[in-house]
Order: sequence, then C-alpha cells, then structure tokens
Amino acid sequence: MDHVVVVGAGLAGVRSVESLRGRGYDGRVTLLGEERHRPYDRPPLSKAVLLGTSDDSFVDTDLAALGVDFRPGVAAKGLRAGFVETTEGELAYDGLVIATGSEPIRLPGEGPQLVLRTLDDAHVLRAALVPGARVAVAGAGWIGAEVATAARKAGCEVTVIEAAATPLSHAIGELGARTLPWYDGIDLRLNTMVSEVVEGGVELVGGEFLPAHAVVSGIGARPVLEWLADADLDLHNGVVTDEHLRTSMPGVVAVGDCANWWSRRFATRMRVEHWDTALNAPDVAAATLLGEEAVYDPVPYFWSEQFGHMLQYAGYHPAGARLVHRDGQKWSVVWLTADDRITAVLAADRPRDLVQGRRLIEAGARLDAERLVDPDVALRDCVV
Repeated sequence: MDHVVVVGAGLAGVRSVESLRGRGYDGRVTLLGEERHRPYDRPPLSKAVLLGTSDDSFVDTDLAALGVDFRPGVAAKGLRAGFVETTEGELAYDGLVIATGSEPIRLPGEGPQLVLRTLDDAHVLRAALVPGARVAVAGAGWIGAEVATAARKAGCEVTVIEAAATPLSHAIGELGARTLPWYDGIDLRLNTMVSEVVEGGVELVGGEFLPAHAVVSGIGARPVLEWLADADLDLHNGVVTDEHLRTSMPGVVAVGDCANWWSRRFATRMRVEHWDTALNAPDVAAATLLGEEAVYDPVPYFWSEQFGHMLQYAGYHPAGARLVHRDGQKWSVVWLTADDRITAVLAADRPRDLVQGRRLIEAGARLDAERLVDPDVALRDCVV
C-alpha cells in the first residue's frame, strides 16, 4: 500500500494519521480538510471557547513531522474504487479512511440562525452572547444545554425550546427530568416546537412569536454522506462497517461520527457522535487497513458540562432491563440486565461512579442491587 488518503481533518482524521505512522506505515499519507483551519478538538467549542476562556482548541500534532500532505480547504465530492473526487480534482488512493463526521440539523425558516459545529461557528455565537441579548435555543440536548449554560453566564435572557417532555430526552429518556432544577433563570419551554425561524425570532407551533436577537439550532446532527451518494458503499445511518471498521468497499475504513459500526459487546449497531469514539476508533481502523487483526468494541463514553454540573455516561442503556438509583445531591443511575449485569451508568457530579462503572461494564460484572442503592457504597464493592 503506497498511498493512504484520509478524508476529514477532525480529531478522527488526525488520530488515523498518527495511528498509521505509529504502526509503522511509511507510505504517502494525504489528509483532506474541508475547513481552512488546522485540525482542532470539537468538545471545547461548546465549553471553553464559547465561554471565552479559550480562543481555539487546536490538536497538538505536527503533521509535517509525520510526513503528511495536509490539504486544508479541500473537500471530497465523490468516491469510486481507488479514487476520491475532490474540489481540486481526482486523487488516487490504495487505502482510504472516511472521517467526514456529522453536520448540524438546521431549523426551518428563512430567518438567521446559528449552529455550533465548527471553530468559526463558536466565535460567531460567542460574539452574539452579550448581556441583555435575547437568545432562543432550540433543543435541550447536550449542545443546547451547553449553549444555554454559556448564554446564561454571559447575562443573556435565555429561552430553551424542547419538543420532548424533558431535557436530554433523546439521550436518557425520563431521567432528563432530573436536570430541570438546573434551568433556574431560563425560560424552558417543554413539549414545544419551532415552526420556523423568521427575522427577529422564531414562530412556535401553535402560532406564538418568540422574539430573539439570536436563534441557535441545537436539535441534533446527521452524518456527512452526500459525497458518498453514488459510491458503492453500504450507507445506513452513517457508513456501515463491521467490528473492524471495514466498509463494504475494499481498502476503505470509516471512523468517528459518520461510522455505523457493529458492537460485539452489545450485539447491535452503533453510531456515536462523541469525542471518545473519534479518539480511539482510528487505531483499529489503521490496523485494519494495514492487514492486522483488530476489533473495535468499546464501552461508549461521553460527558457534558452544564449549569455548573458534570454529567457523564458510559455504556448502552437500551441493553438494560431495570434502573437502580443512587440518590443524593450528587446522584447516579445504573442500568442492569435481567441477570444483574451492569450495562450503563449515568453520573451527575459523581466521577468515581462513572470511572468504576465503566470498568465494570467492560468486565461484564454482576452487581448486588440491594447494595447498589446506597450511594455511600462504591460500585466496585457491589460486585457479586
């Protein structure tokens, strides 16, 4: 294999390059990045960058030292066996890493709206968060909550519009109700939908007009797949891969937000839009491209900092049969299977529960549910 092309210069793309070199690959590597910035991390965009404590989140890597032909401002437009069509012409490859990530879903309407996906998005949004500004955030998921956190801290008048009955409903269901007290000082509109964004604010389903100086769409993201529409690839909620991150096209792997991979651990397909996946999946993808045997089978993990609280989650709760609550001012929830094996943990300001829970999920441990309800008992001490 003489030439590997990596499409997408986010964390997953950079880690793919580093993993290839770390595994001894000394052939040509070309990294395509649609943005003109050098590679950066995305989680700080909704945290440090939006809050104004940092201006960027560039990844600490030396692409020149790695012998990478980095092409910023170059986007992929199509794919056929052995060739990527780009905005600068056709590029031949022997091995290909698809790491094009996801893009935010926008609200209907012709009025101005902001999203938070790129470094430029973060700077534009930060400039709009000035004291007294009326900010309407559509969506009370992870991004919506973090944007609302920054807006409230900046002294804005914040309204959050959520279609479901609780915040974080899509991610953790009714447990999202436990975050309701955190929205103090915010006009939280549950069971409410935006009809369209118009000049000066949003119109809600039902006819109400909500004035706003800034409207932010935080209603989710979709994998970037348009450039693959005519490719001979299996596409379904992302680029479909096996447990080795191998796609249906020879010599092509996929990583990060756009990869829909098979989990041996949970016997289901997963597409996880979080930093931990972008960080760790590329090592398996690189091994697969180089003909080595490697399996990607993590315990998914993510976190969110909102309203002065740290929410952390690990596992796959749909595999659980029941919930066990560990209540207190700092609380956590554990999902157990029918035979009491831990399958997921959600921790609010209880990092020890998250760390121990993640290890126990990896080990397939069974827990004593009666001991588990006591928040003073460590999770590792509940193993049977």
